[in-house]
Amino acid sequence: MRPDPRPRLLVMSFSPLRSDARVLRQVQLFRDRYAVTTLGYGEAPEGVVEHLRLPDDVVSWHKDRRLLVGRRFETAYRSAPVVVAAARLLAGRARTFDVVLADDIDTVPLALDLQAAAGVHADLHEYHPRQNEENRRWRLFVAPYYRWLVRTYGTRADSVTTVGEGIAREYRLRFGIRAGVVVNAPHFVELEPTPVSSPLRLVHSGNAQRHRLDVILEAMDLVTAPMTLDLYLMSNDPGYLEELRARYAASDRVRIHPPVAPHELPATLNAHDVGVYVLPPVSFNHLWALPNKVFDFVQGRLALVVGPSPEMAALVRRHGLGVVTDDFTPEALARALDALDPESVRGWKAASHRAARELSAQEQVRGWARAVDTLAARVNG
Repeated sequence: MRPDPRPRLLVMSFSPLRSDARVLRQVQLFRDRYAVTTLGYGEAPEGVVEHLRLPDDVVSWHKDRRLLVGRRFETAYRSAPVVVAAARLLAGRARTFDVVLADDIDTVPLALDLQAAAGVHADLHEYHPRQNEENRRWRLFVAPYYRWLVRTYGTRADSVTTVGEGIAREYRLRFGIRAGVVVNAPHFVELEPTPVSSPLRLVHSGNAQRHRLDVILEAMDLVTAPMTLDLYLMSNDPGYLEELRARYAASDRVRIHPPVAPHELPATLNAHDVGVYVLPPVSFNHLWALPNKVFDFVQGRLALVVGPSPEMAALVRRHGLGVVTDDFTPEALARALDALDPESVRGWKAASHRAARELSAQEQVRGWARAVDTLAARVNG
């Protein structure tokens, strides 16, 4: 059998690949033009030539606390169970790949170890050194480790991308890393805006987390205009989710629904009028968040009401998609919701429709294509 003539690409992520939307977009982007191997948790994504599966019982975030406290960061990294498991899967594969696409900073040292013929592209996603800075213990003991990891290994990647302009700017200012931006946008979906409902139908989808939902739910207690809120929630905090189900079991204003598969989400959202998301800036990454749900709202052809997070606010204003609240409080959100009128909502839904193609994965993933293709060209160049 003739060897596969396509460039050899390894996509690495310490996440369940089939449910990691960002990594799946990378695989889908490259699987036709590259011989793609993946490394991560769970079953193989469709279209790859090989999958290196991390053991399900290996905890991805576990590190030796004593090593972190003692600032023995290299040993802490190399002895982390997920790194040991990944290194075992990659043993003997040095120079097997033309390009490695390493997702998140945790995979970058292993990617560099492989000495890929054309280099390493690091998709750093969030700003790792301040990922959980609202937690004092994390700030004292884990943040120095991630600063070391970015400074020691992230700066050695041949090219870098992240999820937003604010995070890219921070990498450049703190570490001299010049990162491109690929936002977390889903694929374009052919939909039309639906007529505005009476009462207005608000919607939010995502994780069942207190700090992400409390402002929205408190605002609904303050709103006086007729409107309903549908929540499609992942069970990442089962106790909190059960608390919400019990709290709103008899409510005719707030309804709790099971989560919807990513490919079904735009059609589900399309039956609503306004996507709502106010994320209090408890950390740097929360402040500069530009989450996939915002782009899901656009694909669902919804009007948007968001808090004054710089990235989200800029997107809403640039494309005329809806309203930015005055601050991150329930009172400010309630005022914004009470001020909505059908004619404005209709116009914002139409604006989402106009922006849907530009704000889709088909357009945004070009940043990855340029970076990886540039590296791969080194092999034949």
